[in-house]
Amino acid sequence: MLQKLKSAWNHFKIELKTYQLVLEDKRTPRIAKFLLGLAIAYALSPIDLIPDFIPVIGHLDDVVIVPLLVVLALKLIPKNIIEDCRLKARDI
Repeated sequence: MLQKLKSAWNHFKIELKTYQLVLEDKRTPRIAKFLLGLAIAYALSPIDLIPDFIPVIGHLDDVVIVPLLVVLALKLIPKNIIEDCRLKARDI
C-alpha cells in the first residue's frame, strides 16, 4: 500500500514538472498555455463558479473544470513536445 502511494506521488510530481516545462517551452501554442494557466488559477483561486459552501455541487465544479481545462490544453499541444518535456522532467 505504501509503495503504491509513493509510486503515485512520484508520478504526480513528474506530471506537474512536465506541465511546468510545457508552459515554459517556446513550441507550446499560446492557447494551450492560456488554458493551463487558467486551470492553475482556477484551482488556486478562492473565487468559484459555484461556491464551495454548497454541499457536493460546490466542490464538484473544481473536480470537473480543472481537469477539463488541462485535458483540453494537452490535446492542443503536439505529442512530441509533451514527450520531450516528460523526459526532461524524469531527468531532473
